[in-house]
Amino acid sequence: MASKPVEKYDRIKRRSFVQQFKDIFEGQLGSLNFSQNQVISKLSWATNTLAQLAPLLRKDHLLCRKMLGRNNFFAVLFINILLATTFADEHDHKYADGEQIVLWMNTVGPYHNLQETYAYFNLPFCRGPVENVEHYHETLAEKLQGIELQFSGLDIRFKRNVVKTEFCRKRLSEAESDRLILAIYERYWYQMYLDALSIVGVVGEIRDDVPMLWTHKKIEIFYNHDQIVGVSLGTSDPVQVTPGAKIIFTYEVVWTESTLPFDKRSDVYLDTGFYVHRIHWFSIFNSFMMVIFLVLLVSMILIRTLRKDYARYNRVDGLEDLERELGDEYGWKQVHGDVFRSPAGSLYLSCLIGNGVHITVVSIVVTVLALIGKLYIERGAILSTIIFVYALLSPLNGFVGGRTYCSLGGKNWIRQHFLGSLLVPALLTAIALVVNTLALFYQTSRVLPFLTVLSVFSIIAFVIIPLNLIGTVVGRNIGRPSALGAAGGSSASPCRVNAVPRPIPAVKWYTKPLIISLIGGVLPFGSIFIEMYFIFTSFWAYKVYYVFGFTLLVIFILIIVTGCSTVVCTYFLLNAEDYRWQWISFFSGASTAVYVYIYSIYYFLFKTKMFGLFQTAFYFSYMAFFCFALGCMCGKRLDDVSFDNFEVMLWKSICAY
Repeated sequence: MASKPVEKYDRIKRRSFVQQFKDIFEGQLGSLNFSQNQVISKLSWATNTLAQLAPLLRKDHLLCRKMLGRNNFFAVLFINILLATTFADEHDHKYADGEQIVLWMNTVGPYHNLQETYAYFNLPFCRGPVENVEHYHETLAEKLQGIELQFSGLDIRFKRNVVKTEFCRKRLSEAESDRLILAIYERYWYQMYLDALSIVGVVGEIRDDVPMLWTHKKIEIFYNHDQIVGVSLGTSDPVQVTPGAKIIFTYEVVWTESTLPFDKRSDVYLDTGFYVHRIHWFSIFNSFMMVIFLVLLVSMILIRTLRKDYARYNRVDGLEDLERELGDEYGWKQVHGDVFRSPAGSLYLSCLIGNGVHITVVSIVVTVLALIGKLYIERGAILSTIIFVYALLSPLNGFVGGRTYCSLGGKNWIRQHFLGSLLVPALLTAIALVVNTLALFYQTSRVLPFLTVLSVFSIIAFVIIPLNLIGTVVGRNIGRPSALGAAGGSSASPCRVNAVPRPIPAVKWYTKPLIISLIGGVLPFGSIFIEMYFIFTSFWAYKVYYVFGFTLLVIFILIIVTGCSTVVCTYFLLNAEDYRWQWISFFSGASTAVYVYIYSIYYFLFKTKMFGLFQTAFYFSYMAFFCFALGCMCGKRLDDVSFDNFEVMLWKSICAY
């Protein structure tokens, strides 16, 4: 008898793909029909958001009213997609006695697959009798995160206890019982929001191989004067799930007075014992020791190894004597006539450099804002901030990329502009397209609505590309003079560039460019891999990441360690008489991302219990994008910080004649 539910569970897992596709497309065609009132409501909400944020942005009120008075579609669209933050909630978090409290049902999904979520009412649950609450309008970030809030229909009033009350009863059909059995065996959990506070619960449990559904919800709400400071959920009254079973859903509300301050109510979600652990502090201390070691190593190379050579070359009388001196030497001194040759693929290198600087500055700014503003408290606030800051700092990408491309002798600056501005958005769009296709097949809440896709493309087309163009034009016009000569040489180069490239001699295996590039990422990865564990756990598990002070510290450690490691790797490459240092210098830092991705595979296999095609594809797709962004960041953090100045300084003294 105990094996029958297990056999039924296996049969449910083998449902017909044809039926799944039918359900998918029926749902999608229905979701594309939106009324004119919904559009008007959406635009009205956007204009109200601007009116609330205008004083914060210190804009002139008359100018705001004048702009809002214009019937301009693009202005409203821009407002909608950029200023849809989560700081202004539907309530001010203060209630009068007896005022209605809205309980929003979010999503439900497997416990081990955090990103595989479905709408709560996809399972055969039912709403309460209350119907006077309008649909919640999710922000852009909430839509991208798969948040789908629906009103529960439960009658909850401020400071009004509710005894155990039936709000729905239904008899399960065979299809409904199949869905519930699948959910219980896969340990489905659901999320609710009350006054922006998250509440989680489980659908049911397995008792002696029998699936049992929890039918009673006891909601305990803690209040301090006129504000809600906490909420907890208890479930009981299990009922066996079988076709034809009669299910009676009940709820209960208990109000409890508390002295907890309102600004401390989110602390219950923070696991201080996990993040503020001595291992965390030890990893930071270990990284600091690594920084000191690398700085001393680079100083030794620059001072002890090169100082004697500089003194000897400064005593020569002219260029002929210098070349005669260099003719008797070996190592990096032999490539003085080719080291400032423009690299192959300068267009792509400049785009990667521009995006690397852009990502670095965005990471620092968002981390500082999260540290100051406690963005982890608000739903979708961090993602909203990332989108806004990334779009706002797009001129930095264009400036650095265009400036670098100009210094490398590039002429097709328009192509560089479009490639640089679209590199990250295009890659992210391609990944989102794959994941969205799978989400469409699985009917998850991760399916991006049409208006959300339109908003994202509007940000790219009307914000990122124009701002990037401004930066590109400024960068190529006020950029530095060419520091890397073409084949015929450059007047700005410390050394004259030979007309014919110098042949690269055979080298030992450990001085080959690929090996040097891979070695260059070992120490930077060692300085951050402990922090990677905490970040992965917060994103792929059920932890709220809030120690952004650690993050900011780790970012600066990573910048210093990567810069020092890049200088050392570049020196060893040049000492092997290989003048192709530009790409190798980039990859010696960017290879850090290779080790992070390998670590993500280990984390997936041994630290999680994820399963299924959708969750696996979601994990590895977005980890690939994360590692690409990290590679750009480590490959080139700030223009001229490390290896460019190192190369110019290395030959400036000996080639000044």
